[in-house]
Amino acid sequence: MSVVFDIMLLVFLIVTALAVARAKDLLGAAILFSSYSLMMCLLWQHRGAPDVAMTEAAVGAGITTVLFLVAIGRTTRREK
Repeated sequence: MSVVFDIMLLVFLIVTALAVARAKDLLGAAILFSSYSLMMCLLWQHRGAPDVAMTEAAVGAGITTVLFLVAIGRTTRREK
């Protein structure tokens, strides 16, 4: 079960990273990046590093996403 869960997380991480890199909509890219950070949080927790998982959740999925959304709000949303 653990190996299957690890593989599923890693596949989702790779797919999400590729989707972020190819996204033309900045808001969509920010949301995808937030989901990537949450999946990394799950991976760190599953691997036995709860301190790193909490930091990833707070900084990666929390503060960074808010800063991205504020920056997108002050600029244009779509790539030209």
